[in-house]
Amino acid sequence: MSDNTVAVLDSVSRFLDRQHGLYIDGQWRASAAEGRLAVYNPANGQQIATTADANEHDVAQAVQSAHKAFSEGVWAQRLPVERERILLRFADLVEQHAEELAQLETLEQGKSINIARAFEVGSTLNWMRYTAGLATKITGQTLDVSIPMPPGAKYQVYTRKEPIGVVAGIVPWNFPLMIGMWKVMPALAAGCSIVIKPSETTPLTLLRIAELASEAGVPPGVFNVVTGRGTVCGKALTEHPLIAKVSFTGSTPVGRLLMRQSADTIKKVSLELGGNAPFIVFDDADIDAAVEGALIAKYRNAGQTCVCVNRFYVQRGVYPQFAEKFVARVAALQVGNGFEAGVQIGPLINRKARDKVLELLDDALSKGAQVLTGATPHALGGNFFTPTVLGNVQPGSLLLEEEIFGPVAPLVIFDDEAEAIRQANDTIYGLAAYFYTRDAARIWRVSERLEYGMVGINTGLISNEVAPFGGVKQS
Repeated sequence: MSDNTVAVLDSVSRFLDRQHGLYIDGQWRASAAEGRLAVYNPANGQQIATTADANEHDVAQAVQSAHKAFSEGVWAQRLPVERERILLRFADLVEQHAEELAQLETLEQGKSINIARAFEVGSTLNWMRYTAGLATKITGQTLDVSIPMPPGAKYQVYTRKEPIGVVAGIVPWNFPLMIGMWKVMPALAAGCSIVIKPSETTPLTLLRIAELASEAGVPPGVFNVVTGRGTVCGKALTEHPLIAKVSFTGSTPVGRLLMRQSADTIKKVSLELGGNAPFIVFDDADIDAAVEGALIAKYRNAGQTCVCVNRFYVQRGVYPQFAEKFVARVAALQVGNGFEAGVQIGPLINRKARDKVLELLDDALSKGAQVLTGATPHALGGNFFTPTVLGNVQPGSLLLEEEIFGPVAPLVIFDDEAEAIRQANDTIYGLAAYFYTRDAARIWRVSERLEYGMVGINTGLISNEVAPFGGVKQS
């Protein structure tokens, strides 16, 4: 190993050995609660760290710290160019510690180290630098207007955008670093302060990020991290009167609950919730390109992404060709510990997730679906699951209705465009959709009829820092 690799591993080891507390007002603090939460490596089930299990009092302290920093203007009243410089320095520090963060991400979440490096850390850096630049691009308007009294009077109306106040960011376990920074960076660029709550399953990368933010020059109280159970911390954040905005990424049922809890204090709420993404392959598609896009859109992070494909609709004329090529590629995917060379599919996050995949498969098979490859827990055991493709999946199967969050692809045959669109839209969700075609007229026609916030056309990867990310309906 190189000296740099040894140094990174040593740094990760020291970080894991800490008695992790809460990051409040620029300092590490013990929780008022006595309990600790264990963090496990999903690849082997071993405990790798413990974190504080915050209670309502801890959350209130973090909110008070953020509100004090906001009220005193230590961040909001700085010139935008000063905020931009600090945030760009923050991004530089993240880049300097990129390998350490990728290692932590694979340890706590299980994804392939290559995905952690290129997608999680790489995309995070792109986002950080893009958003830092927005600090100096926040503009208002000046409008010439007339009013009826007195007749002919003219005035100028100007608008300005101001930071909303204290933001609560609640982060899921599947992409803790990237999605965490999706919430942190816009808030800081706008001049807000933030209290971030990572998932209790994957809290480590954001705890490390808090230290880098401080090192970059983000003032105490502006960036706070509380670790704990979502049922406790989420409720405390959404109901706290000093929280002005809640940003949550996670399941639709939890999103509904947090929205209700935010209602009494009339908070602004941004929700990015569950998905049930369709992937449509028309008979004029480039089949080889569609197979490549399907692999990216379905099996990235073992199928544990909110924009992962949940349902494949393939036109009858090209179904045999697509299925044959797709199954061959899926069967060759390498499963294993994310740190091992060549591994493409890591473990599911925990046993509960694995059991859910099995339940969905059993339901589909009982209704007539056919196994084309996989459909069993992997020989490695634990949380590993064999990449799976099912054919002849029938309407009413739970695989077509619920978010799978696992490496399972159900294939459905359709005959015409109208049928594909109807089936694709037959869901309460509307986050992402994908389709492949070489017909220019169809591209415009289908993209406008799909009821989704994001539509990938001839691509299986739609996330980009310059484009909006979000859904419609109950997504």
